[in-house]
Amino acid sequence: MEETNKNLKEAFAGESQTNRRYLAFAAKAEQEGYHQAARLFRGIAEAETVHAINYLHAMKAVKSTKENLQEALASETAAFHERYPKMIATAKSEGYYEAERSFIYACGAEKPHAQLFKKALETLEGMSQADLYICTICGYATEGTPPDICPVCKASKEFFKMVD
Repeated sequence: MEETNKNLKEAFAGESQTNRRYLAFAAKAEQEGYHQAARLFRGIAEAETVHAINYLHAMKAVKSTKENLQEALASETAAFHERYPKMIATAKSEGYYEAERSFIYACGAEKPHAQLFKKALETLEGMSQADLYICTICGYATEGTPPDICPVCKASKEFFKMVD
């Protein structure tokens, strides 16, 4: 079973990455006017999501909402405290500006993500409905109305997308 668990983790990572890659490919196809190719990429990306979620369930990695919020809070906190600062430093030392900027954006967005998960954990039983907006440039998330200027990447309000 140890080998199967290793395989499940590897398969989950692979399907998750493929999903994101195909969504990026779909956006590029749309931009270039290839709408059917974009639809194909989005459709297969959704199929990869089905696979990834099946693997998570097989690993017993989807728990109660409270436990999932705790895990998400810990993960986001570790990202902005530990993982991204190291990645930023490495990219900077190697002169890889685009990667450095991407890591800086992600790091800046992770703290608000953690704060949103913490708030949800604290108010889970009485959690009220609120609109959630995501900056499409850096991934910053906010409840209510989006700011005029993103506090992480300085993008204007029109780059925020409401989450359904």
